[in-house]
Amino acid sequence: MRIASSAPTRIDLAGGTFDIWPLYLFHERAQTINAALSLRAHCTLTSRHDERVTLTSDDTGERVEAANLDALTVDTLPLVARLVKHFGARAVDVRTRSESPVGAGIAGSSALNVATAGALAEWTSRRLEPDQLLNIAMNVEAQVIRVPTGVQDYRPAFYGGVSAVEMDVAGVRRVALHVDARELSRRIVVAYTGESRQSGINNWDVMVRRIRGDEEVVSAFDAIRDAALGMRAALEGGDWTGAARQLAVEWTARKRLAPRVTTPPIDELFDRAHRAGALAGKVCGAGGGGCLFCLVDPDRHAAVSSALADGGAKVLACEIEPDGLRIERS
Repeated sequence: MRIASSAPTRIDLAGGTFDIWPLYLFHERAQTINAALSLRAHCTLTSRHDERVTLTSDDTGERVEAANLDALTVDTLPLVARLVKHFGARAVDVRTRSESPVGAGIAGSSALNVATAGALAEWTSRRLEPDQLLNIAMNVEAQVIRVPTGVQDYRPAFYGGVSAVEMDVAGVRRVALHVDARELSRRIVVAYTGESRQSGINNWDVMVRRIRGDEEVVSAFDAIRDAALGMRAALEGGDWTGAARQLAVEWTARKRLAPRVTTPPIDELFDRAHRAGALAGKVCGAGGGGCLFCLVDPDRHAAVSSALADGGAKVLACEIEPDGLRIERS
């Protein structure tokens, strides 16, 4: 038996960091706005004729082999190993790869997580509701990285498309936004800065400061919340100028929340992009490196891409991905 799965990465358009409990409980109408990217993470499961379990990462070159499931440790390739053990998958070869750069900040690990969890659920005939699978993915990733995980990254990986992830005392809801994916794709340039992200936002520090009522943090979160609300309205209304305006507001507030989210090389890339005609931009994920993206008029897409490449960034060929988790059995 062979099962192949894949899940898309994402860009966070506005409202990131709110998705970590309990931060979203402190601000009414908290939400994150994100869009799935066609850069996918892949997982392939192949049955064996013995009891051995092997894990192979094409991205890192690491390989783990155990005599059986009970002998499998979680020290190497810990995310995949923990998922294999959780689902109780036996006599299987697991191979993973990602189309996104390492440390890109576009939720590559979460996409790989969802792809692997989905494949393993299919392998073991586990019928899980979407929220059940996403909770497993989120909790296992928290075990691996040993810091709080947010809820937003797993939704674009599972559902695809453009989404609002709403969060309040009643829980978490993913709402599909009716956005023309082709038009948004024509207006987004995604580029890898060449440096792995350095966790520019220390989520624990931000959380503690927010709980303590730090006025600067509270004010920055309010501005990020308002930008997310504005971004949602602009996207649903096809108001690209308004979307760029909200992106610029969000990026300014995010730098107030955590100044290390940007670096002098990133600022220089944005300067190049703006001189080439970019309307607005921000870094993806925690920042300090990884990917950035810009909103542009379609007729400036090539110029902005060239400007970023001339500045040393790698422009990633991608578009908005309407499909989420895919699973094929053969």
